[in-house]
Amino acid sequence: MGYWLFGLDTSTTKNYWIGGAIVLVIILTIILKKWAVYVDSQAQARSLAKAQGDHNQKNIGLSSLSTSKSIRTYALEEIKVATRDFRIRIGVGATSYVYLADLGDGRFGAVKRVMEERGGCQKMFLDEVSILLRISHPNLVGLLGFCLDKGEQLLLLEYIPNKSLFDRLHTRKGKSSGSLSWSSRLSIALDIAYALDYLHSIADPPVIHRDVKSSNILLINDDHAKLADFGLCKLGHDTQSAQTPTIIRGSLGYVDTNYLNTGLVSPKSDVYSFGVLLLELITGMKSLQGSIPLAEWTNECRKHQDVDVLIGMLDPKLNGQVNVEQLRVLVDVANVALLENSLARPNMAEIAYRISSCVEYLPETDLPV
Repeated sequence: MGYWLFGLDTSTTKNYWIGGAIVLVIILTIILKKWAVYVDSQAQARSLAKAQGDHNQKNIGLSSLSTSKSIRTYALEEIKVATRDFRIRIGVGATSYVYLADLGDGRFGAVKRVMEERGGCQKMFLDEVSILLRISHPNLVGLLGFCLDKGEQLLLLEYIPNKSLFDRLHTRKGKSSGSLSWSSRLSIALDIAYALDYLHSIADPPVIHRDVKSSNILLINDDHAKLADFGLCKLGHDTQSAQTPTIIRGSLGYVDTNYLNTGLVSPKSDVYSFGVLLLELITGMKSLQGSIPLAEWTNECRKHQDVDVLIGMLDPKLNGQVNVEQLRVLVDVANVALLENSLARPNMAEIAYRISSCVEYLPETDLPV
């Protein structure tokens, strides 16, 4: 039997309170759920804004850098006119095609067209542009401009008309121009040593090229060259990044064996590739002999103390027109550059000094034919 309160049975009042509490809980639950959805949507909006801001900031950074070096951005239609709608292809890269561009003022350029179907992506493109805007050296191919328009990713680069060192050494057309002399080979090696020393020691931040090879060395003439293709470069080599494994990048026959085994890349990885390049210049052979790397193929001969064995390594097209002491220096530099222990390898400044010293001060004493 219940009591009466304000004309109502107390049991009925109790039921009202319980029902009201349940309704209140339901309302609060709905409000909290809507608040959670709102907060989540705001967080996503902030994240999207930040991502767009970062992308825009990168583009702003590229724009300001380009202004400081008098490098401009191009509209896609301008590039199409200069290349005659990508008509004359003059090169092929790992992720790109290269086309001749008539700049209309008596100059020519080379347009590198990054292709997503060949593994290219916008991040790699922007990274390469960012690096090219920060570096300048007589032995590095320079950037004239770039285009990121209507899905195209294009670099307008300095045009070097005399093809690559690979073409000159290994293709029928290149060989038809005659053999590169010994002095030319030393001069080319020295140019690339200077270029790599600049990237490792002077560029800020430092740059690891990661794809030093004869097809990325463009010949100004038979005596001078420029290093090209910065698509695989890695910025900086601080202690932390040097101890963090990365995806292996580079070309078979040239890739540092220590990098292959550990995933750790450093400037000494470029030193290793340069050692392979020296063997290529000495022997006239490609970086791979079948499936065997040139460094392994020449391992026994290049470590021999007998000068006749070293002479036996020489490119036959040289016809013995080689300075023996210079040959010893180049083989010795190649040997230390190819050491398995990357820490024991010299840096590019030391290598450049050794090569320049033997070029400048040793008398010309050719071998008998």
